[in-house]
Amino acid sequence: MTNQTLTLPSSTQSICKLEEFIQCIAQQYNVCQNKFPDILISLTEAVNNAIIHGNKESSDKYVQIVLKKTNLGLSFTVHDEGPGFNPKSVPDPTRPEHLDCCGGRGVFLIKQLADDVRYLNEGRTVRMEFSI
Repeated sequence: MTNQTLTLPSSTQSICKLEEFIQCIAQQYNVCQNKFPDILISLTEAVNNAIIHGNKESSDKYVQIVLKKTNLGLSFTVHDEGPGFNPKSVPDPTRPEHLDCCGGRGVFLIKQLADDVRYLNEGRTVRMEFSI
């Protein structure tokens, strides 16, 4: 199985293409209906973060999504061209002192929904694993 790659311009309008990509993947690998929302939400959050926070919606930068089929399921890697970030510095949005803040929810959701999450390349890359 070769990797499948989707490269998107740094515009929030690119999310429509991401959703089509995920739909095709779900059909191709017969992803169960219970797992599909986890993949859709996680990838949407990761790509939105890459576009908005990583690439600062710069028209000359791109976000790359790579799918790899593994023995256990599907592995998605999202890479941006931004300066990176330290995921440990993102506040926990469930703590009472952060409930009114608008940051950290995407990172939190990804951690909750993916079976495994790793930030690589100084935070410019996130790899999410999903058992299917």
